[in-house]
Amino acid sequence: MLSINTLKPAKGANRSRKRVGRGIGSGHGKTATRGYNGQLSRSGASIRPGFEGGQMPLHRRLPKRGFNNIFRKEYLLVNLDKLAAFEADAKVDPEAMKKRGLVKNLRSEIKILGGGELKHAIHVRAHKFSRSAREKIEKAGGSVEVIA
Repeated sequence: MLSINTLKPAKGANRSRKRVGRGIGSGHGKTATRGYNGQLSRSGASIRPGFEGGQMPLHRRLPKRGFNNIFRKEYLLVNLDKLAAFEADAKVDPEAMKKRGLVKNLRSEIKILGGGELKHAIHVRAHKFSRSAREKIEKAGGSVEVIA
């Protein structure tokens, strides 16, 4: 019967740690498996990541390239063919798009793109519209409202 007091790890899952520097008879005495000389035989020895023994490290040999624009705005993109699934004269806003699974979160702004066709009128509210999306929605008899 398996119970809390009989639980133990699978055979071979746990190993006792290697106790080094405990006398010549252990086979891990004297130098304690560190070898004889050099930086790594000293106490407190560690080499920082990227260090190449004094050679110019790779991250300094390669040229810097590009930059990150801190003012860049990311938009969630939704094509018109996805909005065509809404019924005629529907009010399509970010909440409605989230309910349908067209956008994952409402933290980012939404941009409507003109991919696909629209057969019926819908009233769309979004943060941004491409020119072709705006034309197609208005041509189908719908309306476009930009959320500030």
